[in-house]
Amino acid sequence: MEKDRVGCYEFLAEPFHCDFSKRLFMGHLGNHLLNAADFHSQHRGFGMTYLNTIRKTWVLSRLAIEMDEMPPAYARFNVETWVESAMRFFTNRNFAVTDVETGRVYGYGRSVWAMIDIDSRQPTNLLEIGDGKLLEYVERDKPCPIAKSSRVSMTAEAPLAASFVVRYSDIDINGHLNSVKYIEHVLDLFDTGWYASHRLRRLEIAYVAEAHSGDTVRLYREQAADELTYHVRVTKVTDDGEVEVCRSLLRFTGE
Repeated sequence: MEKDRVGCYEFLAEPFHCDFSKRLFMGHLGNHLLNAADFHSQHRGFGMTYLNTIRKTWVLSRLAIEMDEMPPAYARFNVETWVESAMRFFTNRNFAVTDVETGRVYGYGRSVWAMIDIDSRQPTNLLEIGDGKLLEYVERDKPCPIAKSSRVSMTAEAPLAASFVVRYSDIDINGHLNSVKYIEHVLDLFDTGWYASHRLRRLEIAYVAEAHSGDTVRLYREQAADELTYHVRVTKVTDDGEVEVCRSLLRFTGE
């Protein structure tokens, strides 16, 4: 039964998706994880194609990725994905990233998803979809040995680090700022000199609200007590001030 519950999808670390270290960008890995999640749900009858016919869609709420090593250029790697648990409004989905040839584990991911109504943008009971079909694919026994997402705390004094205006290429099929684009903008808060001497080991991001085309987005960065851990708050500018849209944690090693 585990084969039915756990999906396994092969990807390639294309050289133009790698950074100057000749290893896959974290943003592109994030895309592959989300693609694997989409493939897994589509093949089991609760994917976007079906949901859109009933005016529902999946939205990513939280994502944590912890990597011992990023796949090198031209490496073929598998992304395994499975649903760890499902509740009324949220489902927890995990990932494992392994080398196709050697089976080496590069790292793991954890994510939290909500299902919303496309028109009202409000949460909907995902256990009612297909008479609870999602519950048939819950896999509680497969381990995912990384911590769940933490609660990222920041002070009001965190300095502004960058800002940008949401443009065409930032927008996804749901009509708002793409989940992975947030990751890329957060990672750009550190320059190439930093990445030449530090490796990103863990990334967490929690989505709170949506940003849309034309919105001005601001990123505030603050160093945590651990000098290799940083917290980031992302807001959008509105007529009434700023509204928080997500928070992120980045934990580096000095490799």
